[in-house]
This record gives sequence, structure tokens and C-alpha cells, in this order.
Amino acid sequence: MRVLGLDPGLRRTGWGVIESSGPRLHFVDAGCIAIEADAPLGERLASLHTAVIEIARRFTPDEAAVEETFVNKNPASTLKLGQARGAVMLAPALAGIPVAEYSATQVKKSVTGTGHAAKEQVQAMIATLLPGFRGMGADAADALAAAICHAHHRDTAARIFVPAPRAGLQPAGAGLVESD
Repeated sequence: MRVLGLDPGLRRTGWGVIESSGPRLHFVDAGCIAIEADAPLGERLASLHTAVIEIARRFTPDEAAVEETFVNKNPASTLKLGQARGAVMLAPALAGIPVAEYSATQVKKSVTGTGHAAKEQVQAMIATLLPGFRGMGADAADALAAAICHAHHRDTAARIFVPAPRAGLQPAGAGLVESD
């Protein structure tokens, strides 16, 4: 499964793509979308949305993951971050790519083992888990962390919720015959 992780921001949006096969993770690519800070808000959101569409087209992810927005002390900043997040999430959603959301605590815990890890700890663990990732910055590392969190949660959910077939039993609906 190919996962696109996104770390939304109005000035810098991190993105990262991984391949996940069970517990195995492979780095595909990562980067940062830099948006002109003094452009009007509508143009910035449109640029962000278009850039994420291009990334999704280029890497054809099966699913996407985004970290949930935290509430800032400044309501205007929180609102603008929410708008950026909406522009980012809309791109894969319109392409039919499922988008999952995770809290910052979930993302950090799935990568570092603790939900209150510093950005430096997250970057160090990303470099350890994905050897191809080197020096691409905190935004790209955070996006990869969201992708890893999704891969881990999805893999765990698949193991928990998909019952293994029992000997001698047929799957539900097996052997049923439709009548005319």
C-alpha cells in the first residue's frame, strides 16, 4: 500500500510518500511545498491545493493521512491553518483517495513511542525507520510520520477486524443459491 502523508501549513506544507507491506516500510519521496507568504489567502490556498494534486498524480497513493489541527491561542491563526488543512485534504479526497486523520499525539507515539516527543526526536526516528530520508526538514518528517502512523494503524486494524477462517467453516454467504 502506498501512503501519502501531509503536514499542512499556509507557508510550508510537508509531504511524504511511503510504501507499506505489513510491518515493512519503504521511503519513496518527501518534500515541502513553500507558499509565498505575502500572496492573498485565496491564491495561497489554491497554490497549495494544486501542488498536492500534482503530488498525488505523480505518486498515485492508495490512501492519505493528515495530522489533526491543534487549537492555537490565536483564533485567527487556527482558522487559517484549518483552511490550509481543508485545501490539502480536498486534493486527495477529490481523486477518490481515502484521507485519514490522526492526532499529533497518535502520530508521535506511533513513530517515537511517546506522544510528547520533540520535533528533533521525530526527525531522528524517521531517519532510522526510513533510511532514504535525510535532511529534508521537519515538515517533510512530520508528513512521513503521519504516513507511518496510518500504515501502522491500518495494519493493526486489518489484523484485529478481519477474522481468520476457521477449519471446516465456510465464509458467510458461501453455499447460498439464488432462486429465480
